[in-house]
Amino acid sequence: MTLKNPGLEKLAKSLKNVKEGIIFTGAGISTESGIPDYRSKGGLWEKFQPVYFDEFMSSRDARIEYWKRKSELYDDLVNAEPNQAHLAVAGLYDMGLIKTVVTQNIDGLHQAAGVPEDSVIELHGNTLRIKCMSCGQIESIHEVQDRIVAGDSAPECHCGGYLKPDTISFGQAMPEEEINRAVELCINCRFLLVIGSTLLVQPASLLPGYAKQNGAFLGIINLSETPYDDVCDVLIREKAGTALPELVRLIESNS
Repeated sequence: MTLKNPGLEKLAKSLKNVKEGIIFTGAGISTESGIPDYRSKGGLWEKFQPVYFDEFMSSRDARIEYWKRKSELYDDLVNAEPNQAHLAVAGLYDMGLIKTVVTQNIDGLHQAAGVPEDSVIELHGNTLRIKCMSCGQIESIHEVQDRIVAGDSAPECHCGGYLKPDTISFGQAMPEEEINRAVELCINCRFLLVIGSTLLVQPASLLPGYAKQNGAFLGIINLSETPYDDVCDVLIREKAGTALPELVRLIESNS
């Protein structure tokens, strides 16, 4: 599908001129890979109330409920593949036009698409990593799922600590190192493209403001409204999987 949109042409021109841009992604880039988001109509929070971090750490019943939900989502998570939007982002990285992907997503699909691990900043962690909350050891999600299927409803580490996906739960502190890296990049960047995020969750939602306040070109590709729609340089209301491949095509055709 060819998407005729002057905003995409403006994005392509700016990105080619700036190079080493930053891309910021939210749940909207991964829904086309079959991964449900949390906040939109029909999202996970309509089906489940979140288990808060202090509940997880203090209540075995809460841990059992948490892992029951995670187990139900296991197949969708491990079988999800990068869609055309993820592949387009990886293509822009390979062209040398972007240097870092900052993501709110926990699915690892940017890395699966080909963006190197050290060029992806995961603000909310990665659900494919299982971490002991006591000793910090990382376990395989597959091994933990096998334990749950076998009847271990609240798996623990060999040290006795609680195992939990290496993601940020409600009430849990954000990863300071990742946040600081993302803030510094956005303050100093000249181009920031937001894809598939409503930009409502702090502190991640503040990043586009840092970029814009310091003179960066700000583009947004998102189906729903964001707080930055009136101040961004380009706003495209389109699915990421439609708009991003066309952005890559425009850049390649004008190289």
